[in-house]
Amino acid sequence: MTRDQKAPVCVLGTGLIGGSLLRAAVGAGFDAWGYNRSEPGAQAARAEGFDVTGDLLGVLTRAADTDATVVVAVPMPAVDHILTEVAAFAPRCTLTDVVSVKVPVATAVHKHGLAARYVGGHPMAGTSKSGWAATDPGLFRGAAWAVGVDEGTHLEPWMRVVRLALACGSVVVPVVAEEHDSAVARISHLPHVLAEALAIAGDGGGELALGLAAGSFRDGTRVAGTAPDLVRAICEPNSAALLTTLDDTLTVLAAARDSLRETGSLAGLVDAGFAARRRYETAQRWEITDVRPGDHDWLGQLREAGRRGGVITSLD
Repeated sequence: MTRDQKAPVCVLGTGLIGGSLLRAAVGAGFDAWGYNRSEPGAQAARAEGFDVTGDLLGVLTRAADTDATVVVAVPMPAVDHILTEVAAFAPRCTLTDVVSVKVPVATAVHKHGLAARYVGGHPMAGTSKSGWAATDPGLFRGAAWAVGVDEGTHLEPWMRVVRLALACGSVVVPVVAEEHDSAVARISHLPHVLAEALAIAGDGGGELALGLAAGSFRDGTRVAGTAPDLVRAICEPNSAALLTTLDDTLTVLAAARDSLRETGSLAGLVDAGFAARRRYETAQRWEITDVRPGDHDWLGQLREAGRRGGVITSLD
């Protein structure tokens, strides 16, 4: 990337995802700074040489003055407040986000009159830890980064967001907001719910069960170690899609329970689960090379390619 392609980056929220993005952007040569509501978090970032402050007006004024890309990296419950400030002080900046749901963010963006420069984003990476101390500049390396190709998306801000995602080491998956939220309900939000339920089930077995617990229980409950408020902020805004996914999953579990009770067999569940896992393990990403951003129906072509597993690895 040439220097003029590296527009400045203003990250609003420097927890795990936002802070890791700030680290990665600086490491890739971007002029980047951030805002963090918690002063201890901002101080921790500054202690490591990063330009982070609790002065939201100041960072947004700087973003407006430098035509920066503004990245909203706060939990969904805080998005409306942040967008109110963006609309007041940096309304013409390119705007993206790293929130785990897209329809509610897009709705809020439209409400605040910021849609013309908005491109939704969601890097599919994370850990059960949170805060600046958990940040990692390599967090996004090789990860899928969902980037919106919804109707009305404009080319120049879209290119900026894609360049930033690629510079952080990710591959870009073009996706529309509603389909994104349906997909992440199944592969991100449901695992949180099941991990909590599995942790409760194990705990119900008392000290003996916990003393015998090994790898499958540890791995299955890993994300139950995430701060409860953060889990709720991730899952609850996607309630409609998550409810549908939970209903589907409960149907599968009920069928397995009935089979076990009536025949003593879990064959249906285990065979289908094994086959599904194998499909996941053997799924192949393929590079989108036949769509030129900005050409006729480029958004529609990218939507269809994303649905079929296509990714963007370069804009060259």
